[in-house]
Amino acid sequence: MSDVAMSPKTPTFRPGTSDAEIEAAVAKAAKARRTMVLVWQVVILVALLALWEISVRLGWMTDLALGMPSTVVVRLWEWITEGANGTPLWYHLWVTVEEATIGFIFGSIAGVLVGVALGRNAFLADIFSVYIKVFNSIPRVVLAPVFIIMFGLGLPSKIALSFVMVFFLVFQNAFQGVREADRSLIANAQILGAKPWQLTRAVIIPSAMSWIFASLHVSYSFAITGAIVGEFVGARYGIGQLIAIARGSFDGPGVAAAIIIIMLVVLAAGWIMGRVENSLAKWRPKPLSDH
Repeated sequence: MSDVAMSPKTPTFRPGTSDAEIEAAVAKAAKARRTMVLVWQVVILVALLALWEISVRLGWMTDLALGMPSTVVVRLWEWITEGANGTPLWYHLWVTVEEATIGFIFGSIAGVLVGVALGRNAFLADIFSVYIKVFNSIPRVVLAPVFIIMFGLGLPSKIALSFVMVFFLVFQNAFQGVREADRSLIANAQILGAKPWQLTRAVIIPSAMSWIFASLHVSYSFAITGAIVGEFVGARYGIGQLIAIARGSFDGPGVAAAIIIIMLVVLAAGWIMGRVENSLAKWRPKPLSDH
């Protein structure tokens, strides 16, 4: 299918068209494009759900894995109205979000600070690079039982795992963003007499913001993964614990329901992160897709 059939046409203007008419036409085209995108997203989602339901009913897939959309909806409703494993669903969700959010906040702050510090100091970067590479080479998932042994089944072990999942991702982007800062801007600021801390605050960090936000957009999902894995290994409450119990009882709809809850949380966090990024980076030009 061609691009012309998939998206609204770009408006064309006759000579002498006023600025107001151009702006109105561009706004109308942008609205039509957003509507078209939403329609296609809904169509694809409905098609995938229908294919899933039909595949299970016709025996092409087993319902032991994830059940069917209809049974998943029933399980979600049961959890919402009756609770899950004797505990309200909102409490399980709150525990997981709390663990992930705390780990995300501290992991992001530490990642940015360490990334900027090492990016600005080549000597320190050379010293600590080998240790960072060694620790970064460790699969984060295998640290879950270690943290549970160290900190117990409560919040600290899940926060520690979420912290580790987030830290290295944010650190790498912040470090690279500092290294990729515009050298001409740095030179001009130095010529104007900017001190090192002024240079870092006014030039380096703003230049690295795109890199940092790029990592923050995906790092919350890593924080959720850390919390879920920690709960899966050992916990009293949380969405990961619901997955572990559902898996043990071959409750496919329960596993799928928990996954859907996680997906909704991550999407909500991504939306919030996008709003925060837009408010903090108003100076940045819009991407071409927004015009």
